[in-house]
Amino acid sequence: LDFLHWLQWIHNPILDKIMITATNLEDYVLILLLIFIGLTVFPRSRKIGGTLLVATIVCFLIVNVGMKPFITRCRPCWLEPSVKLLVNAPHSFSFPSGHTNAFFAMATAVFLRNKKIGIPCLATASLIAFSRLYLFVHWPTDVLGGIVTGIVSAIIGYMAIEALSKLFGRIKKRIKR
Repeated sequence: LDFLHWLQWIHNPILDKIMITATNLEDYVLILLLIFIGLTVFPRSRKIGGTLLVATIVCFLIVNVGMKPFITRCRPCWLEPSVKLLVNAPHSFSFPSGHTNAFFAMATAVFLRNKKIGIPCLATASLIAFSRLYLFVHWPTDVLGGIVTGIVSAIIGYMAIEALSKLFGRIKKRIKR
């Protein structure tokens, strides 16, 4: 809690704007999902689109359907309402961080397919993760849990698309015979 309070002490208008903008990127997840579906249409981007799509679905199921309703951890802003929030207090439970989970799943999925693009994606995911602490809506362990579940979701997505790719490759060879 001392770390979260220290973050409240370093607030300033520039950092506030950056952190609010970063955390609000979550509002664009639906648009990103449509882009992921679009990427699967083109052969050159099919694997990255599929990996992103599967990773995003897996991370949503793990966190929002599985962990949050089961663990039911209170958020720091619920326990200390005297801390002035720069964003609306979330209504869902705290562990793990859904923002962090979603963006680490997407960033890791991109990184696994294209390291050059993946590195800035991971940097953006890290900024979003930090914003959740700065904005006093998550505990550090919530963010750490979101990072881990996001990375695991991306690895599952990567492995699923690789398996499907091999399967379709074999089917394609049989059809050509």
